[in-house]
Amino acid sequence: MIDRSPSAASVKPLADGAYGYVQPDGSWFINNCGIVDADGHAVLIDTCATETRTRALLSAVGDTVGPVTTLVNTHHHSDHTNGNYLVGGATVIGHRKTRETLLAEGIQRYEGVFPGNDWGTLELRVPDVVFDDRLTVYAGQTRIDLIHPGTAAHTTNDVLAWLPEQRLLYAGDLVFNGGSPFALMGSVAGWRRALDVIRELDPAVILPGHGPVCGLETVDKVDSYLQFVQRAAENGKAAGRTPLEQAKATDLGEFAELTEQERLAGNLHRAYAELDGGAEGEPIDLVAALTDMLAWNGGPIRCFS
Repeated sequence: MIDRSPSAASVKPLADGAYGYVQPDGSWFINNCGIVDADGHAVLIDTCATETRTRALLSAVGDTVGPVTTLVNTHHHSDHTNGNYLVGGATVIGHRKTRETLLAEGIQRYEGVFPGNDWGTLELRVPDVVFDDRLTVYAGQTRIDLIHPGTAAHTTNDVLAWLPEQRLLYAGDLVFNGGSPFALMGSVAGWRRALDVIRELDPAVILPGHGPVCGLETVDKVDSYLQFVQRAAENGKAAGRTPLEQAKATDLGEFAELTEQERLAGNLHRAYAELDGGAEGEPIDLVAALTDMLAWNGGPIRCFS
């Protein structure tokens, strides 16, 4: 049995002075975070979904490097931002749309989709410093380039944290390793272009937003899955099927090994919208998409947050 408790998380060295906080098994709301040594204090990349998980993260950061003085959010989703408020006097940095989306939506618990989660006490905290395209942050002498890929992808506000000297990439949810990619709030086509940005960086080591540490081979697998979604959407539209009907009719094939398979229904909603000429990242009916994911799953989605 997989131990998904906060105590199962571990700090893994990724490069000189840079670490990954890896939470198994990387399923819904169980994300990874980055830690970069800033000479006695830390630059932290993302927080966690729950109060308990974030407190465990901050304890591990303090034991490894020291107190957090700068926090980077890779996008607005709750598993990467809910714990922001626990990071004391740190400066929080994120994309402009991360701040805007968090202010507009507040803390999202999705109780009807993921019931019974122990979120703890949560307070909204949004980025203090925002950017649109690129921003460079230094952790001591270590350069961290924050890069928006120029398109909607996993969301409209994804940020890559790139350490060029170490060739280490904190990819956020532009890379899932072992889980199904989820483009409902972004763009299937745009995500594929965003993966080319990662390929151009040519990282030696990637910490994905969810799942084990990996390399560029996982980027290729994410791309293959997104192409698979596009083809399924084309077939479904040609056959006159709804996204849910197409999701039920689709053989996952090589992607059957991925977890969170219900995301296919949501991804097809986004891919259908793009085939209909919708702009990448343009709002679509999230309630309808989430309802179809629940229908595909046969009820509420199991979550271990």
